[in-house]
Amino acid sequence: MDALTDLLDGPRARGAFLLRSILSPPWSLRIRDRAPLALAAMVRGEAWVVPDGGEAVRLGPGDVAIIRGPDPYTVADDPATPPQVVIHPGQHCTTLDGRDLAQAMDLGVRTWGNSPDGSAVILTGAYQMRGEISRRLLEALPTLLVLPEGAWSCPIIPLLADEIVKDEPGQEAVLDRLLDLLLIAVLRAWFSRPEAGAPAWYRAHSDPVVGKALRMLHNNPAHPWTVAALAAGAGVSRAALARRFTELVGESPMAFLTGWRLAMAADLLRETDATVGAVAAQVGYGSSFALSTAFKRVRGVSPQEYRAGAR
Repeated sequence: MDALTDLLDGPRARGAFLLRSILSPPWSLRIRDRAPLALAAMVRGEAWVVPDGGEAVRLGPGDVAIIRGPDPYTVADDPATPPQVVIHPGQHCTTLDGRDLAQAMDLGVRTWGNSPDGSAVILTGAYQMRGEISRRLLEALPTLLVLPEGAWSCPIIPLLADEIVKDEPGQEAVLDRLLDLLLIAVLRAWFSRPEAGAPAWYRAHSDPVVGKALRMLHNNPAHPWTVAALAAGAGVSRAALARRFTELVGESPMAFLTGWRLAMAADLLRETDATVGAVAAQVGYGSSFALSTAFKRVRGVSPQEYRAGAR
């Protein structure tokens, strides 16, 4: 397992919101759903994504945008078109004065819009990402990124467009997996671009020495790792690994491991009813006391206090 795979395991789609929109100009949607991460793929026509306080960005056929929430933004046929529709949390759709539009704009299975023959067709997916591990991925992304159609080659958008309108047994699982594949493909292509400013943990993965050490940590974070053991696995001296790891990742191997273990612990405390002792065993601490000491030192609260606050 590599760092990107581990980070993407948090936002994996499970019954994620997924919709096809068919729209005829003039149209403008004010997005206030507070989704931490949204993906929009342009199938036909064009649209503009207008972040609050940012520059409008055009989407053409085959382009994909990833928008990092929870701040509101607008998607429209033209940046000058005033909003007509508001998308609220839970994907509740209304007019500006609050009138419900769910039935009025229903165009069929997972399809919505103001005209069945509209010139613009957009596929939209929204992820709910709340954990500490997911936060590391979100922090690596700009508020808005657009991957142009000509910058990559990916068959997932046409496949997703075909599948989204089907109403067959197991269809939600199929769509979840396709949405995940599209997100992973977009992020991988985006991080490979010079302007992306890929995070240090992603760039370091391609290094033959540090990348191997990172994979060892991610594959088995509960193992009692030492710098010497990591160095032996990577085939270099302890000093060489420590120096190169710190240079590429921005922190020492043990500091990285501590941060990763505590992020995993935080997500387990939030998402499960496991005891602190059980969580400690899963993430590599010998006792609940050892985890509690490290957790409070780094996060300022005990695991029990964190769990209570998170819930």
